Amino acid sequence: MFGSSKPVVLSYGRQRSRWALPPWLVLLLLGAVAGAAGVIYVQEKHLPPRLSASASTELRNAYEQADAQRQRLTADLAEATKRLDASLTESKRLADELAATRAGTEELRQDLEFTADALPPDPRGGTIEVRAARFVRKGAALAYEVALTRSPGAKPMNAVLQLTITGGGAGPSESRVVSKPVSITVGSHEVVRGTQPLPDGFRASQATITVLDRAEGRQLGMRVMFVK
Repeated sequence: MFGSSKPVVLSYGRQRSRWALPPWLVLLLLGAVAGAAGVIYVQEKHLPPRLSASASTELRNAYEQADAQRQRLTADLAEATKRLDASLTESKRLADELAATRAGTEELRQDLEFTADALPPDPRGGTIEVRAARFVRKGAALAYEVALTRSPGAKPMNAVLQLTITGGGAGPSESRVVSKPVSITVGSHEVVRGTQPLPDGFRASQATITVLDRAEGRQLGMRVMFVK
C-alpha cells in the first residue's frame, strides 16, 4: 500500500491530434481554391480565349503595321496641310494682283473716256462716230488704230470695220486696197487696232474708215483720214 507511487493521468475528453489544421487556415485554403476555380471558370466561359504565341505575334505585327500606317498618314496630312497653306498664300497673292489689275483697268478706262471726250467730234456724225485714227507704215503693211464712240452709257453693239486705202504704186496711176471686214463690238468707247497688208511698192496716202452693221450692210459711220 505504501509502495512505489504511479502517476495519475486525468482525462477530461478526447485527446486533440497534434497535426490538425486550425479552422481559419482551412477556410483560407478553401477560399483560395474557390477563387482560383472562379477565375478559371470566368476565363473559359465568359472571356475571350487566350491567344497563342503565334496569334500574339500576328497581333503585334498587325499593330506595328497599323502604327506605321498611322505615321504615314500623319506625314501625308502634314504635307497636304503645307500645300494647302501654300495654295492659300498663292490665291491671296493672285487675288491681290487681280484687284490691282482691275483698279488699273478702271483707271485706263477713265483715261480712255477722258481722251475720247477730248477728241474733236466726227464731222459726219452717225450712229458710231469715228473720232480719230492713226496709221503707221510697217514695211509692206499699214498698222492702224481707230477710236470709235457712241452715246454715253450705250449698250455694246456688234458691227464690222472696213478700210479702203488709196495710194500710188510703181506706176503713175492711183490704186486702192480694200481690207476684209473686221468684227468689232462698240460700247461708249472703243479703240480698234490691226494691220493691213499692202502690195509691194504700194504707197498709202489716204484711208476711208467705214463702220457697218454687218458685212456689206448698213453704214453706221464713216470718215476719211490722210496717211502720213
